[in-house]
Amino acid sequence: MAAVGAAPFLPGLIPASAHAATSSGRPDFPLAAGGTAVGIFVDAADDPAVVRAAGDLQADVERVSGTRPDLLRTLPRSAPLLVLVGILGASPAIDRLAAQGRLDVSRVKGRWEASVTQVIERPLPGVDRALVIAGSDRRGTVYGVYDTSERIGVSPWYWWADVPVERRDTVTVPSGPFTRHEPSVRYRGIFINDEQNLTTWSRRTQETDKNIGPETYRRVFELLLRLKANYLWPAMHPYSDFFNKYRENPELADRYGIVVGSSHPEALLRNGVHEWEPWIAEHPNPDGSAPVYDYTVNPAVISDYWRARARQNAAYESSWTLGMRGLHDTALETKYATTIPEKVVVMNDIIADQRRILAEEVGATAEPQIFIPYKEVLDLYNAGVQVPDDVTLIWPDDNHGNMRQLPTEAERARPGGNGIYYHLSYWGRPKSYLWLDTTQVAKVWQELRRVYEHGTDRMWIFNVGDLKSIETGLSFAMDMAWDVNRWEAGEVEDFLAEWAGRQFGHRHAHEIAAIRTEYYRLAGELRPEFIAAGLVSVVHHGDEAGRRMAAYDQLLARVRAVGAELPQLYRDAFYELVEYPVHGAYLMNLKYYWADRNALAARQGRGAGTNRFADLALAAHTAEAELTSRYNTEVAGGKWDGIVNPYPSQIPKAPGRPAVTRVTRQETSGLGVAAEGNETGAARPLSFSSYTRDRRFVDVFNTGFLPLDWAAEASHPWVVLSVSGGSLTEQRRVWVEIDWERAPEGAQEATVVFTGAGQRCDVPLRVVNGRRRARGFVEAHGYVSIDAAHADRRVARGGCRWRTVRGLGRRTGAVEAVPSTAAPITGDVASRAPELRYRVRFSSTGTFLVTVFRLPSLDERGQRRVAVGLDDRPVTVLSGQAVATGNRGDAWARQVEDGVERLTATVTVAEAGEHVLRIFMVDPAIAVDQIVIDTGGLPATYLAPPESYHPVFNPEPEPGPGLEAPDQ
Repeated sequence: MAAVGAAPFLPGLIPASAHAATSSGRPDFPLAAGGTAVGIFVDAADDPAVVRAAGDLQADVERVSGTRPDLLRTLPRSAPLLVLVGILGASPAIDRLAAQGRLDVSRVKGRWEASVTQVIERPLPGVDRALVIAGSDRRGTVYGVYDTSERIGVSPWYWWADVPVERRDTVTVPSGPFTRHEPSVRYRGIFINDEQNLTTWSRRTQETDKNIGPETYRRVFELLLRLKANYLWPAMHPYSDFFNKYRENPELADRYGIVVGSSHPEALLRNGVHEWEPWIAEHPNPDGSAPVYDYTVNPAVISDYWRARARQNAAYESSWTLGMRGLHDTALETKYATTIPEKVVVMNDIIADQRRILAEEVGATAEPQIFIPYKEVLDLYNAGVQVPDDVTLIWPDDNHGNMRQLPTEAERARPGGNGIYYHLSYWGRPKSYLWLDTTQVAKVWQELRRVYEHGTDRMWIFNVGDLKSIETGLSFAMDMAWDVNRWEAGEVEDFLAEWAGRQFGHRHAHEIAAIRTEYYRLAGELRPEFIAAGLVSVVHHGDEAGRRMAAYDQLLARVRAVGAELPQLYRDAFYELVEYPVHGAYLMNLKYYWADRNALAARQGRGAGTNRFADLALAAHTAEAELTSRYNTEVAGGKWDGIVNPYPSQIPKAPGRPAVTRVTRQETSGLGVAAEGNETGAARPLSFSSYTRDRRFVDVFNTGFLPLDWAAEASHPWVVLSVSGGSLTEQRRVWVEIDWERAPEGAQEATVVFTGAGQRCDVPLRVVNGRRRARGFVEAHGYVSIDAAHADRRVARGGCRWRTVRGLGRRTGAVEAVPSTAAPITGDVASRAPELRYRVRFSSTGTFLVTVFRLPSLDERGQRRVAVGLDDRPVTVLSGQAVATGNRGDAWARQVEDGVERLTATVTVAEAGEHVLRIFMVDPAIAVDQIVIDTGGLPATYLAPPESYHPVFNPEPEPGPGLEAPDQ
C-alpha cells in the first residue's frame, strides 16, 4: 500500500495481507484538502453501529486535517466528492453500485465481517467521485471504516496509549479497491480480569460514582473494533461493578456491535460475585435459609437465577456460557455428587437445563453457546460430559500460555466448532503475572498457529488483565486472530517493526522492534514478576545475574537513545509502550540483583561493601516507584492515574522491596577475595580456553570500613589484569584475561596473587590454548552448551521437520517440530523421526549428562517427548510434562516459572574427538531451546552456560561482562 505522505515520523498504514488485497493505478482519494473535508454519507436505515463508526471517521478526519466533515443521512443533490458507507443489503446507493458491477463485492457479499473499500467515478447523479466503504454485515462495514482511519494515520491506540495523530492539510487514501476478507477466527475478543488497577483508574478519571461503567466500556468497545475484535468478557471481580448493573452497558455493546459473553464461572451472563447474594436474599428456601450455589441442592433457585438474565438480555447479540463452576472462579460444588461419574451426570443435567432456558427465553438467536472446560471442569469433560454438537468448546491454556489439550478429529467435526481461552495476564498458581506484557509474541504465535492447525477457529478470547501494559501483545493476538497466516515462524519481529511503525513512524520502527524482541527474550528467561532472591547466580558463568543486568542496561540505553530522537509529540506514547515496560523490568531485576549481591557480601564477611549493595538495592526499588508514579501522575497530563501499579492491594503483587542486610561499622580493614565460581576464596580455579577467549572476574573486597591498600600480581606475563592494585574502602572487581598470542600452546596453569593488610590469596588459573580447527561445538570449562537453533544439519522425515521460530525461548530462537498435527513416532525413532544434528568436539571421555531445555507445551490426552542420541548409538526417549497440575512446586510449576523444562539423559564418549549429537522429534509441536552436556563439574545455575565456541554460529564468543558495582 502507498504511504500517506513521506514524513519519517508519520505512522505507517495498515498492512495488506492474505486477508486484505489492494490494487492501485488511479489518483488517491482526498478526504480533506484546502480546509475542506469530504462529506460522509450513511443511509438513514443503516445499522446504528455503522452510523456510530462513521461518526468516528468524521472525528478521525478532523484529528488529522483540523477540518470536520459533515455526516450526511440523505444523499446530496450534487457533490464533487463523497464518502459512501454502508452494509450490503441495507444501503440502496451501495447496492446499486454492486448490482451494476461497479463495486466488486464478489469476495464480500454473504461473508462474515468482510468489506471492500473502493473509489468509484460518477457513482451517483451529481457526484463526481466517491470513496465507497461497503461491508457484508455491520461489523464488516465498521472494520472498513476503521481501516480507513488507520490508513490516514489514526492508530487504534490513539486514546488508550496516546499515540499521536500527525496533522496534515491534505489527507488522502489510495483509490483501491481494498478488500478485507473474512477473518481466520469468527469471534475474537478479550477478558478484562483481575482488573483492580483498571477499576481504580476508571473511578478516578472516568466515572467517580462507578467502578467501571458505561464511559469506560465505551472506550473499550471502540478499541476492540479498531483492533478488529468483536467480543468481550467484561470485568467481574468484587471491586468492579458487574456489567449488567448498568443497563447502558449491554445497550452500548449492542450499539457498537460488540458481542458480550461471560467467563467460565459466569453461566448465562450471570456474575456470581455480585448477583447471587442479592438473588437468594429475595428467593430464600421454604425454611427461610439462604440457598447455596450447588445444583445438587438448589436446582430450581439456580435455574430461575439464570433464566432471569436470559430474559433480560435476550434482545442483545450475546454469547451464552453453559456449564457451571463455583462462585468467583472456585471449583464446582456438588454436595450430593462426590465421584467423578456422579459429577458428570450433574453437569449434563445443568447443560440440559440451560439449553431449555435459552430456547424458551431467547430462541434461535441464542448463539454462540460455549462450554469452557477450565481447571476441574476439564476433568469432567474428559470423563464424559455430553456437550451438544452446536455448542462451541472453548479450550483453556494452563494460564501460562501453553494449551492443555486440543480437539480431536471428532471434536473438530462438531458444528459448534472450537475456541480457546488464552492468558496474556494471569492471577493464580504457581505465580501471577499481572504487571507487564511479558509473554513472548513468538510464544503466542507458536501456540496460536498450533490451535488453528487443529481446527480451533470459532472463538479466541484473551485474558488481558487491566488492558493497559498489554498493548503490544494484544495487538499481535488480534492480528493473528484476523489473519493467522500473515506471519511465519521467522517473521514475528517483522510484526513488531510494522506495529512500531504504525505507532511511531518508520524511522525507528526496526530499532523499537529489536528492543521489544530483546525485552521479551529477557522476560522469557525470567518474567520480572517472577524474580526472587537467590534465583539467578551472581557467582557462576561470569556472574549470570550480572550478565542479565548488563543486557538490560544496554537495552535501556537503546530505549533512551530512541526516545531522545522522537519528537515531543510522541513521548507519552513511547513511555507507555516502550520505555516504562523496559525500564520497569530493568529496575525490578536490578533491585534483586543488588539484594543478592548484598546477601552474598554478608556471607563473605564484607564490611562497607555489604552496606553499599543494600543501598543500591533500595535505591533501585525507590527508582521503580518513581517510574510508576510518573506514569500515573505526569504522563499525558495525569490521564492514567491509577492504571499501573505493581503493588495493588487486593490482587497478587509484583516482588516488592527486597530484604537486605546491613553491618555495623567497625574501624578495621582486611583483605577478602572471591574468584568467579566461588562464594569465597578460590577453590574452583578460573578456567580459560582459546576457543571461548574468556574473561573471568575476581572480587577483591574489604572486610572492614577503613581504606585498604591491595595489589595483584600474575605469575605469567600473558595473564592480563584489568587493574593490579590500589586503595579501596568497599570492593573492586578485577577482570582476568589471557593474551592468547603470547600464551604457550597446550594446557597451562597460572596464578594471580592478591595481597593486602598483611594477607595473601592465590587464585589458580587453568588455561587451554589450542588452534581453532573444530568443525562444530567445542567442549571447554567442563561443558558443551548449544543453542538448539544452531544445528549443523536438519533431517526431515515422514513429512515432518524442525523449523526455527525466531524470538522464541531464552536465546534468539528455538526449534519446533512441525507440523503440529503430525502423528507421534511410535518406534524406530532414529530412522523415522525428523532430526537435528550437532557436531561436537570432546576433549574428555566418559559418560556425561545431557540436558535438553524444552520449552513448555502440554497435551493432556497425549505425551510430550523428544529423543537424544550420540553418533549411531541407541537413542533415549525423554518424556516431558504433559499435564498442567496446578500445584505449586511440582514439575509443571517449575517449568512455567522458568520458561523451560530440563529433560536429562546420558551419553557415553569413548574416544576424544568429534562426535555427532542427535535430537529427534517423538511428539509433534515440541520445541527445544538449548542443549547442555556436562563433562565434569558444571555448576547448577538458573540459566544455561554461555554457548560454546562454534566456527559458524559462535566464532567469537562474547566475554559478557556483568553489571559492576561502584568501586570505593
